[in-house]
Amino acid sequence: MWVGLISALFAALCYGVASTVQAVVAQGTEDDKHGVDPRLLIRLLRQWKYLASIALDLVGLVAQIAALRTLPLFLVQASLSASIAVTAVLAVKWFGVRLSGVEWSAVAVVCAGLALLGLSAQSEGAGEGSRMFHWWLLVAAIALAGVGALVGRLPDSQRTPLLGLVSGLEFGALGLALRVIPNFGFFTLLTDPATYTVVVAGIVAGLFYASALQRGGVVVATAMMLIGETIPPAALGVWLLGDHARPGWTPVALGGFVVAVGGACLLARFGEITKPQAPEPEPVGASE
Repeated sequence: MWVGLISALFAALCYGVASTVQAVVAQGTEDDKHGVDPRLLIRLLRQWKYLASIALDLVGLVAQIAALRTLPLFLVQASLSASIAVTAVLAVKWFGVRLSGVEWSAVAVVCAGLALLGLSAQSEGAGEGSRMFHWWLLVAAIALAGVGALVGRLPDSQRTPLLGLVSGLEFGALGLALRVIPNFGFFTLLTDPATYTVVVAGIVAGLFYASALQRGGVVVATAMMLIGETIPPAALGVWLLGDHARPGWTPVALGGFVVAVGGACLLARFGEITKPQAPEPEPVGASE
């Protein structure tokens, strides 16, 4: 179980670093003011820093899969919320942001919540969901693509958090799909709708998250993404897939989950990061 927890935290580290790199690249990339531009991914993929961040995401994905094979969804998804703490700390260096005492406290709160979850969690449930559930995951991933396209046309103040949320729901669908695939044999992968959910959700989530970063703050976009990625899959894992805490530890697990996700949201509230502004030139004759 501890190997799974270490894998989940390593995935959070990878995702946090990758999110910050993607924010730097996305905010410096040409923008389509009329909505979500699918060509954005093509422009981003031409830049080596973005490619490096994708490679880091893939490493994180492998670690996430390893964690999902031994831990309940609610623990893995909450552990991924630690990536917001990584993003916030890196933002101090890369974006020149100053974290207040409240924000540093929020980082500690996230860690405390994860510690409670680690103490209370049991191994993953045995459920893989019905075949219909696998199909509904694919339908949901496709439907969210349409929702995100509409959200992309909203004003920036609504666009960034909502695109972050939709991307998080897509990442949540991806996590659920990885959880319910019974094995990674060729025939199983070819015939299971959950496999195609991984592909669709992964591509769409990446596009929407990049679009959210392009015209907004990385912490707000990431925190909203984490809410969508964490809460619905955790609830479905308990409800449908048999995930549960150790006997008698359910209140501790619930408290740890709320504390970890709440700490991530607190970082979003107080830790907005925006594109650095160039210094304004001094007026002519000002130094005379």
